Amino acid sequence: MAEITQLVYYPVKGCAGVTVDSGFLTSAGLRHDRSFMITDAHGGFRSQRNTPRMAVLTPEIDEKGTRLTLHAPGTEPLVVATTDRGRREVVELHKANYLGVDQGDRAAEWLSEVLGGPCRLVRVPTEHDRVTDGLTPGTSAYADSCPVLVTSQSSLDELNERLAARGHPALPMDRFRPNIVVRGWERPHTEDLARSVTAGAAELGYAKIAKRCAVTTVEQSSGRKDGPEPLRTLAEYRRTDRNGVAFGSKFAVTRPGRISVGDSFRVADWGESEL
Repeated sequence: MAEITQLVYYPVKGCAGVTVDSGFLTSAGLRHDRSFMITDAHGGFRSQRNTPRMAVLTPEIDEKGTRLTLHAPGTEPLVVATTDRGRREVVELHKANYLGVDQGDRAAEWLSEVLGGPCRLVRVPTEHDRVTDGLTPGTSAYADSCPVLVTSQSSLDELNERLAARGHPALPMDRFRPNIVVRGWERPHTEDLARSVTAGAAELGYAKIAKRCAVTTVEQSSGRKDGPEPLRTLAEYRRTDRNGVAFGSKFAVTRPGRISVGDSFRVADWGESEL
């Protein structure tokens, strides 16, 4: 029987995560997950792909989402009284356009100075209506696609064994920025096979495997790119049919509810791997 060992949500897309013992899984994922996004001068989303320093911006958000604080090394924190009544701006996320509620000039100035370039901070508006793709459709805020990324300890153990064989150090799970980490499956990548899952009071439906990008090469504790791993090693055994590599699986929320570390991750229906 598999169980949840870690829960993480990311209030600001691309910034550090918040680890919790318990959380409410909404239809768009863990509450407040990727509900804010940093954009450039043209409304395009900023990411660790091109701004790895985002990894060391550490957010705090209150339960109601009315106060966001961002911490960055060597500077005073930014405190934002968040609003849904600001001006709406068109923002771009992976070639799709959405709306974002601008959070003001002070936030923009702080982020522009810390990250070194024009930035705005936007929030998902109440009228946000996004349908995510995959085997089980769902919704999300500003996640890349589906709202919940699940990884397993056995998958990471296998990767680290392969890295060790090549003379590389083990990598922590935070390289993959998961929402739910599961332990108890002996077979690596069992998360690829789960189709219908109960976790705590919530239910999840499998959407698709998670294709990985250069963000996995960023050391999350320092915000520095750390060479070609793990992508080079994953390409040896986890290559997809479109020349990407995969680690973890993405899920839609089919029944919202509270979940906690220690909850069983019960699979009611299994399928075949997409690889």
